[in-house]
Amino acid sequence: MTIRAVVRGVGHYLPERVVPNAEFEDRLDTTDEWIRSRTGIERRHFAAEGETTSDLGAKAALAALKDAGIAAAEIDALIVATSTADYTFPSAATMVQDKIGMRGGFAFDVQAVCAGFVFALANANAMILSGQAKRVLVIGAETFSRILDFTDRGTCVLFGDGAGALVLEAAEGGGTSADRGILATDLNSDGRHRELLYVDGGVSTTQTTGHLRMQGNQVFRHAVEKLAATAHAALDKAGLSGADVDWIVPHQANLRIITATAQRMQVPMERVVVTVQDHGNTSAASIPLALSVGKARGQIKEGDLLVTEAIGGGLSWGSVVLRW
Repeated sequence: MTIRAVVRGVGHYLPERVVPNAEFEDRLDTTDEWIRSRTGIERRHFAAEGETTSDLGAKAALAALKDAGIAAAEIDALIVATSTADYTFPSAATMVQDKIGMRGGFAFDVQAVCAGFVFALANANAMILSGQAKRVLVIGAETFSRILDFTDRGTCVLFGDGAGALVLEAAEGGGTSADRGILATDLNSDGRHRELLYVDGGVSTTQTTGHLRMQGNQVFRHAVEKLAATAHAALDKAGLSGADVDWIVPHQANLRIITATAQRMQVPMERVVVTVQDHGNTSAASIPLALSVGKARGQIKEGDLLVTEAIGGGLSWGSVVLRW
C-alpha cells in the first residue's frame, strides 16, 4: 500500500478592488500597451484598507473546504505560504486557523516568496506520508500591494493581492504514476542571488517593512532556466515526461516567462493554465489561485496530470507533479 496526498478541494479569493493597467498611466511613465506587451498583465486586485493577508487566506480556505465537503474541525494541519503576513508574529496561519473556526491541530507559515506554495505543498505531502497529518489545508495568500514602491514602474505594475487554497487528504494508491495525488516534488534554493529579488527592509535590519526591489532581466534569465529544470527533475522522479503532462500550472509572474518555460518543456501553450492577465503576480497565491480558476473553467479534471513550478526571492524554486 502506498499513501498519497490527494487534492480533495480547491478555492480562491480576490479582493473586490480591480486595478487596470490604465490606473498607472497618470502617475508613471507607462501605458497599458507597455505593460501588456512586456508582462501579459491587464489588471490585478488590491486589498482594501484594513483587509489583511489572513483575511484573504481565510476566505480562500473556506471556499476550498466547501469544495471538499470537509469541515474545518476535520483538518489536522494548516500551512500558509506568504511573505506578507499580518504581523511579524504570530503567524498568518494561526490567524487563519482562528478565522475559519479550526480549534484543533496546528498551523504555521512557510516563507519562500513566490515559490512558497510549492514549498508548502511539499511540506504538507511529507506530513501526510509520514502519518503526522491526515488532512492538510495548504494556503497561499499575499497582500503585495503593501510592499510596492509605486514610483518604480519596473515592479509596481507586476503584482497583485489574492489567495488560493487546497485541501489535501491521505488516500491509498497503487504506488504507480497512475495514482491520484502528489507524485513527486523538487525543491531548490541558492542564497547567492539575494540581490536579484528582495525587500529592502526587515525587523533585524532597518526595523521597517521596506519595498520590493528586483533586477528584472536577471530574474527572467534565472526563471526560464530553473523552472524548466525543476519541472523536468520532478517528472523524472515520478517516472514521467513532458509528453505525459495534461496541464502546466505555473507561477503567474510574467507571460513571457510562462511561454518560454513551456517551450523548454515542449508543452504547447494550449496545455498551460494562464491567469496572469487577470491577477498579475500574486506571489505565493498565484499557483493555488490558478488551480482554482483552472478547475472552475473546466480545464482541470479528475485524473489530469499537473506540473506546478515557481521561483521567488532567495532565489528559491521548485515544482510539484500531481494527478488531480
